[in-house]
Amino acid sequence: MSNDQGLVRHVSGSNHTEAAEGISGWLRHSPLWRIKLRLQFTGWLQYMAPLLGVATLLLLGAASALLRAPRGVVALLLVLAGLSLAVGAFDLATSKLGWRPQEAHPPVLGGIDVFDVMRARRSTRSFQATDLTDEDRAGLLAEVEAVTRQEALLGAERIRLEYVATRLTVWPVVGAHEFLVAIAPRAYSRTAIVDVGRALQHVVTAATRRGISTCWIGPGADQTSVAAALGDRFDAERDHVVCVCAVGYRSRFLPTLVRWMNHHMHQRLALDGLFFADPGLTVPVDTGEAPFAELGRSYEACQWSPSSYNGQTTRAVVVADESSVRRVDFVATTPSRFYAPVALGIWLANWETCCSALGIVGSAVVLDEPPDGAGYYGASWLRG
Repeated sequence: MSNDQGLVRHVSGSNHTEAAEGISGWLRHSPLWRIKLRLQFTGWLQYMAPLLGVATLLLLGAASALLRAPRGVVALLLVLAGLSLAVGAFDLATSKLGWRPQEAHPPVLGGIDVFDVMRARRSTRSFQATDLTDEDRAGLLAEVEAVTRQEALLGAERIRLEYVATRLTVWPVVGAHEFLVAIAPRAYSRTAIVDVGRALQHVVTAATRRGISTCWIGPGADQTSVAAALGDRFDAERDHVVCVCAVGYRSRFLPTLVRWMNHHMHQRLALDGLFFADPGLTVPVDTGEAPFAELGRSYEACQWSPSSYNGQTTRAVVVADESSVRRVDFVATTPSRFYAPVALGIWLANWETCCSALGIVGSAVVLDEPPDGAGYYGASWLRG
């Protein structure tokens, strides 16, 4: 939802989306917050870190000079300000203006298993100007068609993954000009939102295998630009844009602020904080011991799944007998109507893919009677 995901930003009035969860009301309505949103959705926020550094260092330099600090201190601050300015100019030239050398496409990951494909996948926040090749685009859209067929979905509600080839207003991604837009019915259905996460993650895994880079984008996408790009494929009275996913080829040129975000967001909870043997989520599963160990790296694939701001709101209750795992219930830790069900669907997709790779037969279902427990139920995987 960037690595990670969630709901697309609404732009009208006070209709805030779940992107505002956890942010105090006074901040949301403050002038500073409005400036931040303005910069974010005009595509300039990504480049502000070096410029703010320049301003800060110049102010410190001026203050030091007024206070008659040693000349060496003033000189050092001015040199650092110059370096920050150079970094900012480089970011603007290479990422904003696209003045950079042609880059090779990422390699096709044909020689590794699906577990390594999932582990290798990263949220790409800077894309080359090159369009997808006809072959890659056709392969991507074929996968889209396969995973959005009604018989492939958990719920009765139809979801869509619409392809658009235009630049959308997104944050913090730069250079993206091809997207998949996830659309669910306007009438809310939690299962439909789970289906969005599940279907799109299957596409993301297939894309990664082909060397196509991806980035889930939720609160960082401006719905106005998304609706304009969809045109008559979007009806505001019956459709709801859940999230978008940038697709293309990764670029090595990345704004400094986004590079810093990538470094600090690449963290995950331990497995014993994600998988449990009881519905109350109090007894961690020992994934290295029988019967749980038969699922191998499936646990890791879920652990490294993308989620909104890498919040990791999904947990799994693993139901097993003495010989094997029989069922896995996927639950969310928050009542979030969009972010959490999307992230839960992503987990479910990865779990299905891993079980298939291990030769373990199973199916994804939504139980008629959700199990009681500490979390907010989304879907289950049943063996056999």
